Amino acid sequence: MSEETNHSGSAESPAAPAAESPGPREDAERRNFFKAAALGAGVAALAGAMHGKYGLAPVISEAHAQAAPGGTPWWPSRWGKDDEAGASNWITPEKVLDAVKWIKDGKVYRIGRVYEAGIPTFGARVFALRIPGGPTGGPFGENKLVYNDEFLATEIGQVGTQFDGLGHIGVQLGKDGDKNEMRFYNGFTAQEINDAYGLKKLGAEKVKPFFTRAHLLDVTAGRVWDAGQEVTMADVRAALERQRMREDDIKPGDAVFFNTGWGQLWMKNNDRFNGGEPGIGMEVARWLIGRQIALTGADTWATEVVPNPDKRLAFPVHAELITKNGIFNHENLFFDELIKERKFQFVYIFSTTPMKGATGSAGGPIAVT
Repeated sequence: MSEETNHSGSAESPAAPAAESPGPREDAERRNFFKAAALGAGVAALAGAMHGKYGLAPVISEAHAQAAPGGTPWWPSRWGKDDEAGASNWITPEKVLDAVKWIKDGKVYRIGRVYEAGIPTFGARVFALRIPGGPTGGPFGENKLVYNDEFLATEIGQVGTQFDGLGHIGVQLGKDGDKNEMRFYNGFTAQEINDAYGLKKLGAEKVKPFFTRAHLLDVTAGRVWDAGQEVTMADVRAALERQRMREDDIKPGDAVFFNTGWGQLWMKNNDRFNGGEPGIGMEVARWLIGRQIALTGADTWATEVVPNPDKRLAFPVHAELITKNGIFNHENLFFDELIKERKFQFVYIFSTTPMKGATGSAGGPIAVT
């Protein structure tokens, strides 16, 4: 395993965030913003929509400075110019055997949310499940067998507990609409990967299954966080100290998760949950890259702070981790049971639903202690 990356890079249950909601006008403006962003043409439209109300501008200028002629491109990947598996390549037989040593009591925890109507969703995304017919078919045979099927309409890789694949996030480096200058992980262009019937490269089916050591940082410390508040390295190191964990415990290929307490708004105040979030910024992102992790995640819908304290930037952590380093992001996770039992280190197990060309994956991640 290479020793260098491509870039430089409380113990109690958390208190619930304050229940104060935005006013009706702000709610309407936010819904209009999310709807416009979701219907727009990717990152450029999203960033443009955010600029007015939320003070955010596109990430294009910073990204272009890093990848323009004279700058430093983020490709080829450390795993080769044709790689589509990103940091899931860390999960080797040796890594799995090392992770097994962490299983002491054999207890299994679900750390994913239930998929159901009414969950908070980004923008105009929707989750709708139907059982047609009720029952769907039958009766058949002398034994009068009947059966039920479900019909699901959703952005299946990008609702609820969602795992962001490498084809989910890219960066525009050239002129608007130039797909040859929209770059994704390993430098693949939108021209190369985009298709109306699924991504031609970087689909969710290319991600290798995860069985790895995981570290949960409960950064709440009894604090009530709010949208736009950034988790800093000081918060990270304070959480490590409270939980009697060491920074050096985090090894290449591990997972690092963050609990902010924001997840307590889930299905209770969806407007506030969707309206922004506390989360990590570029400082912590670069630290994670330096630790050579395989993936990160949180109890929030983006893992990173929204809106970003730097009003020029839109979701820069997504671009830094996913696009430039192939590090995956698992969002809307649930850690309450682990925190209650002070299980801050465990084995994380997850395999993407292998839908060819999908941008991400639904599923049921588990923690084993």
